[in-house]
Amino acid sequence: MTNPQLIRLTETPRDAMQGWPRPVPAIIKAKYINALLKVGFDTVDFGSFVSPKAIPQMADTAEVLELLDISSTRAKLMVIAGNSRGALSAASMSKIHTIAYPYSVSGTFLRRNLNTNPENAWKTMLDMKQICDNSGKEMRVYLAMAFGNPYGDECNDELVTREVEKLRQAGIQDLVFSDITGEGTPETIGRLSSVLLAEFPDLQPGIHLHTRPGDWQAKMEAAWNAGIRRFESALGGYGGCPMSGYELLANMNTLYLAEWCIRKQLPSGLDMEALVKVQQILPEVFNAFS
Repeated sequence: MTNPQLIRLTETPRDAMQGWPRPVPAIIKAKYINALLKVGFDTVDFGSFVSPKAIPQMADTAEVLELLDISSTRAKLMVIAGNSRGALSAASMSKIHTIAYPYSVSGTFLRRNLNTNPENAWKTMLDMKQICDNSGKEMRVYLAMAFGNPYGDECNDELVTREVEKLRQAGIQDLVFSDITGEGTPETIGRLSSVLLAEFPDLQPGIHLHTRPGDWQAKMEAAWNAGIRRFESALGGYGGCPMSGYELLANMNTLYLAEWCIRKQLPSGLDMEALVKVQQILPEVFNAFS
């Protein structure tokens, strides 16, 4: 039986770097990600196979992958793919464990982020699932804007629940609910999480929160108290979605989350000494190029 107190963490350097205004050289990205691989995360989301015109910062993902050492880590490497072509590229690379697709309940976000509509996004997702099954890769699907959106698109618990039912019928087991523009509140995050876990008791969803420094804990604890045990974050709180059309709202800071686990005596599996060492690399990755 899964330990109900065990928290599983995904570190997202890809999300931290993708909107950074100046290129971070591949060798520095690799140095940073290799250090993260020693910390003890469940998964490290390190890159993406999407249009380099849309996300130029991730154009060197294949080059970075060649420089990553996974020989002594338990962490699984994950990438984002925006279409079947990207998924096929990722599927051909043995180091990659998981391929993720940024689906959404918001049609506006799908258009802004992937230049697609809900019907075509669903078809792409099914194609990617087949690619993952054929190549032995795991597939993660993000349900973006799960807690609301700034576009006026319909969003409520019933709509999200229906989408989850469809995804599970399609064989998608790894689901992450994301709040890219920070629309969710502790109340809505806790309520939807409770609804989904009651409706799908075997579901083990993750949550990806973009938050301001002062509101991460209340939102994270609302999800935890509802039963969520998988969380995504980025060291330093960097990041945001450059395609949302709104201000880049930062990721939840991994250091805060790790310290929260220590205070709550939760077994995160993180090596805090290794995490502190990674922090020393942050200025090399970000500040030097600001």
